[in-house]
Amino acid sequence: MRRAGRARKSLRQAGYLAAAGIYALDQHVSRLADDHRRARDLAAALDASPAIREVLPTETNIVIFEPEGPIDAMLDHLREHGVRAAGMAGRVRFVTHLGVDDEGLERALSAIRSFRATT
Repeated sequence: MRRAGRARKSLRQAGYLAAAGIYALDQHVSRLADDHRRARDLAAALDASPAIREVLPTETNIVIFEPEGPIDAMLDHLREHGVRAAGMAGRVRFVTHLGVDDEGLERALSAIRSFRATT
């Protein structure tokens, strides 16, 4: 009974995730091009910044890069400028999505331009 209950709960959770995915495909596919454009613009700005060591190829809405200097310093700087990013395995990750508009992109670009690496 316990295993059956856990299996039912897992299936219900999978159903919620599937419903969210179906909704996103029905409602938001047409605007994915905006997310990808913003990601490309972000990657280009990072690539031009002397505070960035490496930017991984950007093909979708995910931008991964390695800053010069400590990652925590970059994440703190971004946070202070109202920009959310995630640290992962020595790199920083940005994701453009429905909640990121051109104003948010400009805020991120401004924060990147103002970052000075401290090694």
